[in-house]
Amino acid sequence: MDDLRARIEAVARDAGVSRIGVATVEPFVDVEAALRERRRQGMSARLGFTFRDPSRATDVRRSLPWAERLVVGARPYLPEAGHPGGRRPGEGRIARFAVDDSYLPLRRGLEAVAGLLRSEGHRAELLVDDSRLVDRAAAVRAGVGWWGKNTMVLAPGDGPWLLLGSVVTDARLEPDRPMRRDCGRCEACLPACPTGALVAPGVLDARRCIAYWLQAPGSIPRHLRGAIGDRFYGCDDCLEACPPGRKPLTGTAGRRGLVDLRWVLSASDDELLAAFGRFYIPRRNPDILRRNALVALGNGGDEADAEVVDRYLDHPDPMLRVHAVWALGRLAPSALTLRLSRLLEDPAPEVVDEVREFLAAGSEAGMETFRPSRSSEAS
Repeated sequence: MDDLRARIEAVARDAGVSRIGVATVEPFVDVEAALRERRRQGMSARLGFTFRDPSRATDVRRSLPWAERLVVGARPYLPEAGHPGGRRPGEGRIARFAVDDSYLPLRRGLEAVAGLLRSEGHRAELLVDDSRLVDRAAAVRAGVGWWGKNTMVLAPGDGPWLLLGSVVTDARLEPDRPMRRDCGRCEACLPACPTGALVAPGVLDARRCIAYWLQAPGSIPRHLRGAIGDRFYGCDDCLEACPPGRKPLTGTAGRRGLVDLRWVLSASDDELLAAFGRFYIPRRNPDILRRNALVALGNGGDEADAEVVDRYLDHPDPMLRVHAVWALGRLAPSALTLRLSRLLEDPAPEVVDEVREFLAAGSEAGMETFRPSRSSEAS
């Protein structure tokens, strides 16, 4: 098996998978308990994935009874993902892992490993971004990295800028030992989270997480919208704060990971899905992307963007009308004031609530321009 292990590592390296480790397939008992506890406390929000069936996600033999080992691979997505650099008004940021389809080369690399195992007469199946396995737990057991306080797996030289996947096999390869390393006293990631979603070392409350809300269905909670800033998809703040990840971060070049928010709000469904099909979008609904663009534009646009936002006050989807009210109220409150009489009669209660919040904010600030005039009320 030593010769097979060496060939696995060579094939993986040639295919761009930088780290390989081997783990046994015993259930991850502690991880299952943690998943259940997060779900019980509501911290998983509406996340499915491994939270949907913690028993299956932490015991690969529930899905693949023949499994004997996990060949875990990791591939960094820096420096290729680049750096957004200084942003201009009307631009939104994409988290670095989603700048390209970074799972594609990882999947190809692990498929090469699976192909080698099959050629040797073994069974092999890929689990990449798959709800049947908590990939971070497998990576830690396989010695690929350690579990950081930001809930990511960190590895020497790469920090948290890694994507993970596994090949399940019946080959009885010699397993690796977990890495004898951790974050020590460092907690730089915790205060770096703009919404306080890292409520304790290694504990993420998805209800506060920007990355979660930018791929969740429905309206983004009002109290989180300002913290989203110019983010269009994902959030890198806790990764950027991580000291082991600073070296690869400084090596990034090229102004990447930016999107023209005005274009998003004028593009067709097909154009949006063609541009961002690699994103997780609930039910492949492009209106989720438009919603994100409205929030980011409300935070990082200027008065020149009011016209494109104003058009969304008449959109058939009330979710987009809600976010258009919020964004226009930040970009051009006087323009929104002119539409208040009609918006207060909107058939969707959530739109009316958003308008009332706008009026309440104006009242508290003593800004009379927020209030509709008698003439506008009569029109």
